[in-house]
Amino acid sequence: MYSAPGLLAILPYPAIDPIAFSIGPLSVHWYGIAYVAGIMLGWFYAKRMVAQAQLWPGGQSPMSPMKLDDFLVWVAAGIVLGGRIGYILFYDFGAIVENPIRAIQIWNGGMSFHGGLIGTTLAMIIFARRNGIPVWSLFDTVAAVAPFGLFFGRIANFVNGELWGRVTDVPWAMVFPTGGPFARHPSQLYEAALEGLVLFLVLRIMTHYMKALRQPGVVSGAFVCGYALSRIFVEFFREPDAQLGYLAFGWLTMGMLLSIPMFLIGVWAIARARAAAAKP
Repeated sequence: MYSAPGLLAILPYPAIDPIAFSIGPLSVHWYGIAYVAGIMLGWFYAKRMVAQAQLWPGGQSPMSPMKLDDFLVWVAAGIVLGGRIGYILFYDFGAIVENPIRAIQIWNGGMSFHGGLIGTTLAMIIFARRNGIPVWSLFDTVAAVAPFGLFFGRIANFVNGELWGRVTDVPWAMVFPTGGPFARHPSQLYEAALEGLVLFLVLRIMTHYMKALRQPGVVSGAFVCGYALSRIFVEFFREPDAQLGYLAFGWLTMGMLLSIPMFLIGVWAIARARAAAAKP
């Protein structure tokens, strides 16, 4: 049972309507706008980055900006399909087994970053091989722009009043409409700051000042490590999914469990890239 201190909140939840606007029977949600904004800003930033040949190995960009136009559909499909399938497998499998139609009820929500990452990775591998693009350079390109989508996605979670944090009495605690009468951490904003703003700045320094793109795999490895560490940290403030709860020790969550192998993969990618660059 939650304690009384968690009932007090200093900052009021803004209670923004999840529907941005409606045109007749069609309602446009902030969540959809967030996905579009993240993908479009990432696409624009990636095009500028690949146009700067001096950032890449041998002073030659691995792809043309026009190739990124073709890739836009692939990455969007990878994010959406992977995110939805990942949520079903990692977080909602039991409910889907009992009610299979729930798998296509996207209006009930449910997207997994880890699933979206897997879907996007598969899309990148297939697209790179079909178009003669170095796979690791495409990985690095997408990794450098991924924080845009993460930032807007977490802001959309906040607007929707979902994925809120644990009960707390910190001065910035909020009472969310679907979180009961308890003041909670606005953990969506923590994730937006770490996974979005901080991670973007780190990767920007790596790509434009440390010239990390010249060692294919370093930027994508750094992104995976950075996301994993950010997610593990915020999971200590975020309420675990109700259908799963804590998996072990009274604190281990599914988000943490999925992020641990991500971190190890990121470390391996960086080590592989540096070993390859050291070869004569």
